[in-house]
Amino acid sequence: MNTIYALSTAPGRAGVAVIRISGEAVRAAIAALTGEGPGRPREALLRRFRDPVSGAPLDLGLLLFFEAPASFTGEDVAELHIHGGRAVVASVLRALSALPGLRAAEPGEFTRRAFENGKLDLTAVEGLADLIDAETEAQRVQALRQMEGALGLLYEGWRARLVRALAYAEAEIDFPDEEVPGDLLAKLGPEIGALASEIGAHLDDGRKGERLRDGIEVAIVGPPNVGKSSLLNRLAGREAAIVSDEAGTTRDVLEVRLDLGGVPVTLADTAGLREAAGSIEREGVRRALARAEAADLRVVVVAPDAAGEIEGDFALAREGDICVVNKLDLDVAVPDGAIGISALTGEGLDRLEAVLRERVGFAYEAQEHPLITRARHREGLASCAASLDRARQALEAGRDAELVAEDLRLAARALGRITGRVDVEDLLDVIFRDFCIGK
Repeated sequence: MNTIYALSTAPGRAGVAVIRISGEAVRAAIAALTGEGPGRPREALLRRFRDPVSGAPLDLGLLLFFEAPASFTGEDVAELHIHGGRAVVASVLRALSALPGLRAAEPGEFTRRAFENGKLDLTAVEGLADLIDAETEAQRVQALRQMEGALGLLYEGWRARLVRALAYAEAEIDFPDEEVPGDLLAKLGPEIGALASEIGAHLDDGRKGERLRDGIEVAIVGPPNVGKSSLLNRLAGREAAIVSDEAGTTRDVLEVRLDLGGVPVTLADTAGLREAAGSIEREGVRRALARAEAADLRVVVVAPDAAGEIEGDFALAREGDICVVNKLDLDVAVPDGAIGISALTGEGLDRLEAVLRERVGFAYEAQEHPLITRARHREGLASCAASLDRARQALEAGRDAELVAEDLRLAARALGRITGRVDVEDLLDVIFRDFCIGK
């Protein structure tokens, strides 16, 4: 059964639902459901869908047919745009399941077929997955750029240059006594150096693309009862954390997701850092310290005590932290370099939010080149760079052309694995398993 079908829109009650079919039996399935042919490709046709066994009407909707290879999967594809009621969707899916040669699709199977039929490379597949999961504008822009091929084109361009360099080395090996132009190996040095420099600059990106894809971790840290939870609630715009005058209320790390300047941020409220009174609070302090250490950015909060003196200080702060003095409503003095706020009245929150947006968002503006978005890309590029370095050293040492060629071959192979050109069968299940059914 080589023809697959699935609901491509979200399950549940909706105005319209889309069921997608892909494979050899698409035309037969259309005829069985409508009693007519598919019509012209890419033309929306109003059709009455019927049960192929009983002939009972199922729904009145639109049919779109995409003829191979000009479709998402590269196969014949049909889309049934039907009413989105649960009963309607269930009846049409049930009718499709009764047709010979059809089966329900596995998660990501439509996209996998698109990859296998050369419609997408692996970086574009991953960009599509990121686009579906995008929560913020910056994530959407990065994912769309990758899905449209920016990253794949960059890597394939490097790979083409490596293959050309490899051809020079192979010519030196295969025709040592023939009349070939000059010393071919001598011509490889500048090209290998240029490639190594470009790939090195691409790797030296501060992991911006990965951090944008996964989100920035921001931890709020400080002594107990200085208003960390109140600040979290203000930034979140809702009562996400319990607020109390009792010190040590926060016992565990509490998280909220924010969109700051288009960048996804996980804001973590941590337990007050002090000598804990009990085992539960000690565990909360331990987790707070661990989270603070792992955070991409920390907001260190202090506040005045009953006498108007700053309770605690910025001894917890390290370079790059945002220092905040809370409870401006108590007329507290704010040290230079710190931001004064009142989580009670909202005073100073605009300035703090602006600083947060600047700190997490400035690095994610449009880049000249697409950014690395996954660890496997970085590993492949690092492997390619290491092979190029070995090839350069072999050239400089005057070693045999065979050694230079082998390192160039390994470098090209490392890039090919990123885009799916070579040796990726072991990666496919991992890449496609997180896709939703219908995509």
